[in-house]
Amino acid sequence: MRVLCIGGGPAGLYFALLAKKVFPSWEVILYERNPPDSTFGWGIVLSDATLGQLRAADSDSYDEIQKAFYRWEDIEIHFRGEVIRSGGHGFAGLARTTLLRILQERARAMGAGLFFQKEVQDLEALVQEVRPDFIVAADGVNSWVRRTYPSLFGPEVSWGTNRYVWLGTTRVFPAFTFAFESTEWGWFILHAYPHAPGSSTVVVEVPEATWRSAGLDRLEDEREILALCEKVFAQRLEGHPLLANSAHLRGSAKWLRFPWISCRNWVGLLPLGGRSIPCALVGDAAHTVHFSVGSGTKLAMEDAIALVRALAREGEGRSRDLEAALKAYERERQGELLRLRNAARNSADWLENVEVYTRLPPEQFAYSLLTRSLRLFHGELEQRDPGYIQRFNRWFARAHGLGDRSVPPMFVPFEIRGIRLKNRVVVAPMAVYSAEDGTPGDFHLVHLGARALGGAGLVMTEMVAPSREGRISPGCAGLYKPEHIQAWERIVRFVHVFTTAKIGIQLGHSGPKGSTRVGWEGYHKPLSEGNWPVMGPSPVPWSPENQVPREMTREDMDRVIEDFVRAARWAAQCGFDWLELHCAHGYLLSAFISPLTNQRRDTYGGSLENRLRFPIEVFRAVREVWPDDRPISVRISAHDWAEGGMTPQEAVEVARRFKAEGCDVIHVSSGQVVSWARAAYGRLYQTPFAGLIRNSVGIPTIAVGSIYEADHVNTIIGSGRADLCAIARPHLANPHWTLLEAARIGYRDVDWPKPYLDGKDQIERLMERVRAAQEGERWVIEEIEGLISRAAQERNLV
Repeated sequence: MRVLCIGGGPAGLYFALLAKKVFPSWEVILYERNPPDSTFGWGIVLSDATLGQLRAADSDSYDEIQKAFYRWEDIEIHFRGEVIRSGGHGFAGLARTTLLRILQERARAMGAGLFFQKEVQDLEALVQEVRPDFIVAADGVNSWVRRTYPSLFGPEVSWGTNRYVWLGTTRVFPAFTFAFESTEWGWFILHAYPHAPGSSTVVVEVPEATWRSAGLDRLEDEREILALCEKVFAQRLEGHPLLANSAHLRGSAKWLRFPWISCRNWVGLLPLGGRSIPCALVGDAAHTVHFSVGSGTKLAMEDAIALVRALAREGEGRSRDLEAALKAYERERQGELLRLRNAARNSADWLENVEVYTRLPPEQFAYSLLTRSLRLFHGELEQRDPGYIQRFNRWFARAHGLGDRSVPPMFVPFEIRGIRLKNRVVVAPMAVYSAEDGTPGDFHLVHLGARALGGAGLVMTEMVAPSREGRISPGCAGLYKPEHIQAWERIVRFVHVFTTAKIGIQLGHSGPKGSTRVGWEGYHKPLSEGNWPVMGPSPVPWSPENQVPREMTREDMDRVIEDFVRAARWAAQCGFDWLELHCAHGYLLSAFISPLTNQRRDTYGGSLENRLRFPIEVFRAVREVWPDDRPISVRISAHDWAEGGMTPQEAVEVARRFKAEGCDVIHVSSGQVVSWARAAYGRLYQTPFAGLIRNSVGIPTIAVGSIYEADHVNTIIGSGRADLCAIARPHLANPHWTLLEAARIGYRDVDWPKPYLDGKDQIERLMERVRAAQEGERWVIEEIEGLISRAAQERNLV
């Protein structure tokens, strides 16, 4: 088979040498537009995991690469005069030119044909000349192949907001170094790492506003750019100069914005030369991932490994086998990229909003930076550097009045107004659809009581309706009849007498999402009988199936406010410690806030200020009757996940308005406002919104959404992204989630209900054995990986 590879960067070169290694009879021809020694950037960084893959794929090139590596273990963070170091991270860097030379030499040795300074502008003519059976497009960020066939590959491109420039320096940094410098123009960020003796890579990154304020948008002379950056980071450079790659700093490309590139399809058939030629995109031609979470070179070489591995699995290149191989490659790498891009988005968002996080103390700022991708968690940091986490835990505990104790952030108490929560875990509000005409019964007593016994600091009720028509379904709880008071008092009394937890009530009106079935009969599906009319800010149904709500009048608004006030008074009488106003998920107050559901033309519609008017009126009235020594939180949807809807930046303003009215905590959720929303689900996917609001507005937040381990809670609380974590589904499966997670991470200083104390020692001993088994498991896995790697090298296999 004859293969044409377009692009001679790491992706193309590594594919060429691996393809020739596995399929010696294939003819592999590579065309590259630039000279062999031309490259953009300075050094690259590869993790230990990637190095293992390179060793297994081709030991000869790996041996040459590892000889040139500059290795280090630590990350060093400079911020506000403090230097904070975390170890055990395992990095290896080398010059990009060195990598290209090694790969070129190895590809030639394997028999690949490499042709440089060959500009590919007429693919039709090139195909007629080369007559390939298969094309690999490895032509980078500005891929000519991808841009020529947009309908085939479905590319999408968006742009980061920060500006950055790649530079070099003769200073050899002792660690992967981050430095944050406050200047008269704003914050400057330095990323630096060694890649060769006497040489380090430097990336200078600045927010757009800083870039313009400093006049960097007007500087054309690279000497002026270098001089300004040297001045800002003089203390870090220690007298060493910054160096420019002239090719990289040519013309308008001196300062870059990061291009987020993704493709719907990575493989397809190109209509060329009267044939349909299979083509695969690899590396930056198919995708980009922000430089702050790792090297694009790493991903490019892993793409090449995966593509050749898929080809090897499916046979010798017959058309049917080739098609199956390409689809297998696409599935594998798109899945891996999706996971990494979520982490990269979190990392890039943190850096693009860096000014928000600079308000944190240096210890917490550094921890927040280390965990910014929400891929590296508290427990793994502890494995890498136990001393660092011990120091951080002690600092966090001292900062919250616990003295010199090493306490995981999850178990540090939280105080607000007159309430002290014993830890940072909240049982999230979850509808259980088990009330009769709003009256909570025995199920609610057992459900909420069990979770209060399970160790959480705060247990929240499901959304409780202030009126009969404010319920979501006929099975939803309410606080609109006098007999409801006694039923709720019974539950509150149990929690206060038999547990050390606090209990809160969430008040909310269903609005356009009312009159629907109980959950197990179909979420948000309209009732088949027993319907009641629904209302909202505008006649916009939640979905085409649901009722069209009646547009509310001023009289309707006044009546709803009265209902909320009565429910709040009764909730205080019941003894609830905490009240939450539900302004999320498309229910009544949320429907007023979102422009997708509020299309009014009066003073309650239009601008965000107008759309907030009625929810603020409700909050103000509730705050007035709720006891001053008890907190009120507001749950909001920070992102509608739909075009034209609320954005996280607008959510910051929503939180700021509620804070001004006396709100104590913002409970940060997202989505569910309209049925056509498409959230970017993933682990901790809503947490960045909580961090943005907390640190922009200066208000405590509750994070929620795909949080299911103590490790997640410790990381979220420790990094200053939220003050509390609401855990939903894990608490449905395990009422004692908090107690068991404490045992799992080895934290013993947690109070158990006295009747259950006999189980405490047993579960802690069990979890010790589990942790020991996990350590052994890791050792076994490492040994197996080593065996596989050595076997692959000996058999000359990918």
